[in-house]
Amino acid sequence: MFAIIETSGRQYKVSEGTRVRLDLMDTEIGGKIEFPNVLLLFDDDKVKVGQPTVPGAMVTATVAAHGKDKKIIVFKYTRRKNTQRKMGHRQPFTEVIINGIKGL
Repeated sequence: MFAIIETSGRQYKVSEGTRVRLDLMDTEIGGKIEFPNVLLLFDDDKVKVGQPTVPGAMVTATVAAHGKDKKIIVFKYTRRKNTQRKMGHRQPFTEVIINGIKGL
C-alpha cells in the first residue's frame, strides 16, 4: 500500500515504515505530524484518486531528525569583466517515518 501526499508544494510517494526527507518543519523530534492532503491511495487492486484530494484520507508520521542536505556550489562568472562570485547553500530538511495510511 502506498499514497501520494502533498506538502510544502511538493508531492511524495510514501508507504508505511519508509523514511522521507521533507522541507524543514517546525516540529520537535519525536513529534507526530498528520498529512491531510492525500492525492492518491493504492492498495493491491484498489485505487482512489482524489479530485484534488481523497476525502477522509490521512497519512500520519513521526519526526525522526532535522538536518541540512549536502552543500551545493553556485558560481557566477562574467567574462572579460574580472567578476566572479562563489556561494554555497545547504537546504534544511526534516526526516519523518511514515506510521500509517488511513482512508482506503
